[in-house]
Amino acid sequence: MLSGQESGDEGPEPAVSGDGGSGDGASEEDPAEPGAGGEGPAVFLTEPVRRRAIEIAAVAMPGLAPGQVPARLRRFLKFNPAKRAKLAKSEIVVSLATDAAFREGLAEVLTATDSKLIASVATGGEVSPMADPAEVAALAYLIRPEGWRELVATAAQAVPEPPAAPAAEATPQVDPKRLAALEKENGKLRGALAEQRSAAAVLQEELRRVRRDLKDAEDKAVKAAGDLAAERGRLKHLDAERRSERRRLESEVESLRSQLERVRKADREHERLMSARLWLLMDTLSGTATGLRRELGLEPVAERPADYIGDELCAEPEERTAEGSRGLEQTDPQRLDHLLSLPNPHLIVDGYNVTISAWGETLTLEQQRNRLVQGLGAVAAQTNAEITVVFDGADAIFGTKPSARGVRVLFSAKGQIADDVVVELARVEPEGRPVIVVSSDQEVATRVRREGAYPVPSPLLVRWLQRS
Repeated sequence: MLSGQESGDEGPEPAVSGDGGSGDGASEEDPAEPGAGGEGPAVFLTEPVRRRAIEIAAVAMPGLAPGQVPARLRRFLKFNPAKRAKLAKSEIVVSLATDAAFREGLAEVLTATDSKLIASVATGGEVSPMADPAEVAALAYLIRPEGWRELVATAAQAVPEPPAAPAAEATPQVDPKRLAALEKENGKLRGALAEQRSAAAVLQEELRRVRRDLKDAEDKAVKAAGDLAAERGRLKHLDAERRSERRRLESEVESLRSQLERVRKADREHERLMSARLWLLMDTLSGTATGLRRELGLEPVAERPADYIGDELCAEPEERTAEGSRGLEQTDPQRLDHLLSLPNPHLIVDGYNVTISAWGETLTLEQQRNRLVQGLGAVAAQTNAEITVVFDGADAIFGTKPSARGVRVLFSAKGQIADDVVVELARVEPEGRPVIVVSSDQEVATRVRREGAYPVPSPLLVRWLQRS
């Protein structure tokens, strides 16, 4: 069975002309069936049957195609079935009686359902005795199976007629005084209603004013929020710039600190070097003073008075000794003894220049280094001299590095030669300290002489070592 309820929007009830739902037991006449596509005598529906037919049609209408719904009924499709049946009952009755296509479309929608009652009515089968007679008559009227008139008549007879409305009672007489009092009271109520309407108008106006104020306040709040967001963005940008500037300044401060530390370190290194040079100079001067008290004229000189006279007065002066100590020639073995006896001397030895010239044909380089260093250890033990020996370190050093007490053994770095290291050692010594450089290389002798050192040939040191 079809349900008489369907969900839908309920709009305002349109005005419907004609009642179509009131009348006597014979109700509104359905047109003769020849006018509705049928044959035979006219069929009259009782009020319960017609009301049920309207309800079933209202439920089935949404299943029709838009073109099958009559124009006057289309505006009622937006309502739910109950409201549609209430508002459009007259139009539905007329359309069912006059529009065969509309009724046949409803019949197709109904027979397409899976209701057993509709199937029994449509096929002319046996209808359940429990079925509602009004619904059976309404379905027979809408579907129109074979013999539907007899089915409608039989079912309609089983539908009880609604009781007749009781006759209207006579209108009682109204007391004029009571009517006047009611009129007076009605006037008071109208006045109170007018006052309430006036107060409501005032409240409405106040409400509109409050709404305008709220709208203005909301606009101001939105504007203030926008300004606040812009200010927040500006402050955030300024904060980012400040952080960036702070990082830059911190980086500059760190760079300046690094530079200051490097300068301080260089100053400390320079001060340490100068202090060492000063200490050595003072120690040398102290030793020199002691030596001068012991022996006058101990300092070797580069030129003698006789040499000066020979240059001035003689045409071909004899070849003088380039340097000496108390008249000793540069190759005199006693000259090395004399130089080593000076206060706080520094003996610098060009290692391979000495070893190759002495033992180059008989010993390996490792044996040469060990023999020279051990011999210099004996020199350190017999004198108060600071001894440094320098070997070329450009090639790989094979074997163990030599060592001896009181002897500093150096190897030149990659890209350096021992000659440059020897000259640099002589250069950094303070002026006035006796520096003795042992090397047969004339270029080395010339360079160290410019630095105030005393060059000594390698054979002199070799003979000194062999003697000791």
